[in-house]
Amino acid sequence: MEPSNIDIKFLGGAGTVTGSKFLVKALGHQIMIDCGMFQGLKELRLLNWEPLPIDIDQVDLVLLTHGHLDHSSYLPKLVQQGFKGRVLGTSPTLALTEIVISDSAKIMEEEAQQANREGYSKHPIAKPLYTSKDVQQTLPLMRVVNEGEWIDLFEGISVRFQYNGHIIGSCFIELELQSIRLVFSGDLGRKSDFLLNPYKKPLKADYLFMETTYGDRLHPQGAPYEEFKREVLGHFSKGGKVILLPSFAIERTQLMMYLLWKLKEEGALPNIDLVMDSPMATKVLEVFKTHNSYHHISEPDLYSFIDAFEIVEDYAQTWEVIDSASKKIVVAGSGMLTGGRMLTYLQAFSAKKSTTIMLTGYQAEGTRGRDLLEGINSIKIRGKYYEVRAQIKNLSQFSGHGDQSELFDWLSELESPPQKCFLIHGEPSSSKAFKELLESKKQWSSIAIPSLNEEIQLN
Repeated sequence: MEPSNIDIKFLGGAGTVTGSKFLVKALGHQIMIDCGMFQGLKELRLLNWEPLPIDIDQVDLVLLTHGHLDHSSYLPKLVQQGFKGRVLGTSPTLALTEIVISDSAKIMEEEAQQANREGYSKHPIAKPLYTSKDVQQTLPLMRVVNEGEWIDLFEGISVRFQYNGHIIGSCFIELELQSIRLVFSGDLGRKSDFLLNPYKKPLKADYLFMETTYGDRLHPQGAPYEEFKREVLGHFSKGGKVILLPSFAIERTQLMMYLLWKLKEEGALPNIDLVMDSPMATKVLEVFKTHNSYHHISEPDLYSFIDAFEIVEDYAQTWEVIDSASKKIVVAGSGMLTGGRMLTYLQAFSAKKSTTIMLTGYQAEGTRGRDLLEGINSIKIRGKYYEVRAQIKNLSQFSGHGDQSELFDWLSELESPPQKCFLIHGEPSSSKAFKELLESKKQWSSIAIPSLNEEIQLN
């Protein structure tokens, strides 16, 4: 027996790589896959303030593929608007989500207070999107699921979370509606990763919702660690003094710490201070310590690479690092330079030719990271412009997203083509390129690139 109809509404992650939210209506229930905030372009960020075009109090469940901000951090806003259902995810995902939403609320509250104090808000009274109180009302709704196990949700509806190697705890989601299986890829990781295990692959997908972040390109080939080593050592051999590594607090910071520790262990970084300045990333390290089945770093190595760094605990210590005359490598958030402690380092070091800024991941449209990649000569931070004379490097070989070949490989064990494939979580050019690849190499004939707030019926 099949459900009479299945409705899907694309509330985010459609035509863009941010704000992932997909609402599934079937068999009398409403289930949201991911619940992320929009980042990047102002017109996207403003969408966070718009009421969702759904009956939020009718949503039964939210299923989280992983704990990144653009997949999880709209949750307190959802609760603020009346959501009272459950939030399901793996143990690391929920631990990370708690860290992310708590941090987001604190930052937004502080920014609103500062804007009101200094009078630079365009609004009469600046307010945060949500508050720490909203976060506290969200946390009791969370329920841990085991990776790889089928779970009955309602009569005729079950779900399985399967490891996909993007960040610690991340999974693709298989939602079974009687005999119909919907597969949501989440953000897919790499086939081979320094920290994480390889992704699993789906065997069946009647309807496939596939991310396409890098659907139009391949990551650089070669030895990523050796290339990283060349870049780092080359900077200092040419008289450089400071390397800034803007990194996502979840996964990328831990990877950069691990690689720099390896260089230190090899004796390649004598007299270079290693600094990690991210309160959120410090908390994420605890998730790595307590969820070692989700990564393949040995416990001795994990503790060793943490000990190799000066872990900055407060903002006053940030300025001590900046004022120090020593050569240094600073790993700090945020990865796209949209906020975080790295902005303070940019204010101090972006105008110096002895600085190299190494971007370590995807840079969305409208972010400072994308602007730096595109060669701007000044950067706006907290209402002021700062000259950019630093060298800019793009370490795309360390992306946590699978490239075109890895996305294609993830589909290699499907028993048959899906009835329909929806390409999501990608900029239009990327989704279009991957659509053309699937049509030419797999002869898939039913592929759609949905638009924001589009609603479709599957049966």
